[in-house]
Amino acid sequence: MEDLARDALWLVMLLAAPVLLAGLLTAFAISLFQAATQILEPTLSFVPKLIVMLIVLAVLGSWMGGQLVEFARTLLTDFSVLVE
Repeated sequence: MEDLARDALWLVMLLAAPVLLAGLLTAFAISLFQAATQILEPTLSFVPKLIVMLIVLAVLGSWMGGQLVEFARTLLTDFSVLVE
Protein backbone atom coordinates (compact mmCIF):
# COMPACT_ATOMS: atom_id res chain seq x y z
CA MET A 1 0.00 0.00 0.00
CA GLU A 2 2.93 2.35 0.70
CA ASP A 3 4.19 1.80 -2.85
CA LEU A 4 0.83 2.84 -4.21
CA ALA A 5 0.80 6.06 -2.19
CA ARG A 6 4.39 6.81 -3.18
CA ASP A 7 3.61 6.24 -6.87
CA ALA A 8 0.53 8.45 -6.65
CA LEU A 9 2.45 11.29 -5.00
CA TRP A 10 5.26 10.94 -7.54
CA LEU A 11 2.71 11.17 -10.36
CA VAL A 12 1.16 14.31 -8.86
CA MET A 13 4.59 15.90 -8.60
CA LEU A 14 5.51 14.85 -12.13
CA LEU A 15 2.30 16.26 -13.60
CA ALA A 16 2.33 19.52 -11.64
CA ALA A 17 6.03 20.33 -12.05
CA PRO A 18 6.05 21.60 -15.67
CA VAL A 19 3.14 24.00 -15.12
CA LEU A 20 4.48 25.25 -11.80
CA LEU A 21 8.02 25.69 -13.11
CA ALA A 22 6.78 27.60 -16.14
CA GLY A 23 4.76 29.89 -13.88
CA LEU A 24 7.71 30.34 -11.55
CA LEU A 25 10.14 31.25 -14.33
CA THR A 26 7.62 33.62 -15.89
CA ALA A 27 6.94 35.30 -12.55
CA PHE A 28 10.67 35.69 -11.95
CA ALA A 29 11.20 37.29 -15.38
CA ILE A 30 8.24 39.61 -14.87
CA SER A 31 9.42 40.62 -11.39
CA LEU A 32 12.84 41.49 -12.80
CA PHE A 33 11.16 43.58 -15.51
CA GLN A 34 8.93 45.32 -12.95
CA ALA A 35 11.88 46.04 -10.66
CA ALA A 36 13.89 47.49 -13.53
CA THR A 37 11.09 49.67 -14.89
CA GLN A 38 9.22 50.31 -11.60
CA ILE A 39 5.91 49.47 -13.29
CA LEU A 40 3.76 47.87 -10.61
CA GLU A 41 0.68 46.95 -12.64
CA PRO A 42 -0.97 43.76 -11.24
CA THR A 43 -2.28 42.65 -14.63
CA LEU A 44 1.26 42.79 -15.99
CA SER A 45 2.18 39.91 -13.70
CA PHE A 46 -1.02 37.87 -13.94
CA VAL A 47 -1.77 37.74 -17.67
CA PRO A 48 1.64 36.52 -18.92
CA LYS A 49 1.77 33.81 -16.24
CA LEU A 50 -1.70 32.65 -17.23
CA ILE A 51 -0.79 32.56 -20.91
CA VAL A 52 2.46 30.68 -20.33
CA MET A 53 0.78 28.14 -18.07
CA LEU A 54 -1.98 27.57 -20.62
CA ILE A 55 0.61 27.07 -23.36
CA VAL A 56 2.44 24.51 -21.23
CA LEU A 57 -0.84 22.70 -20.57
CA ALA A 58 -1.67 22.72 -24.28
CA VAL A 59 1.74 21.37 -25.24
CA LEU A 60 2.11 18.78 -22.47
CA GLY A 61 -1.56 18.01 -21.84
CA SER A 62 -1.64 14.83 -23.90
CA TRP A 63 1.48 13.53 -22.15
CA MET A 64 0.00 14.38 -18.75
CA GLY A 65 -3.26 12.65 -19.64
CA GLY A 66 -1.37 9.59 -20.87
CA GLN A 67 0.55 9.36 -17.61
CA LEU A 68 -2.66 9.64 -15.63
CA VAL A 69 -4.43 7.01 -17.75
CA GLU A 70 -1.47 4.64 -17.45
CA PHE A 71 -1.47 5.01 -13.67
CA ALA A 72 -5.23 4.41 -13.51
CA ARG A 73 -4.91 1.38 -15.80
CA THR A 74 -2.15 -0.07 -13.62
CA LEU A 75 -4.16 0.66 -10.50
CA LEU A 76 -7.31 -1.00 -11.80
CA THR A 77 -5.69 -4.07 -13.38
CA ASP A 78 -3.18 -4.83 -10.61
CA PHE A 79 -5.16 -3.65 -7.59
CA SER A 80 -5.14 -7.02 -5.84
CA VAL A 81 -1.36 -7.27 -6.20
CA LEU A 82 -0.78 -3.66 -5.14
CA VAL A 83 -2.87 -3.89 -1.96
CA GLU A 84 -1.10 -6.96 -0.60
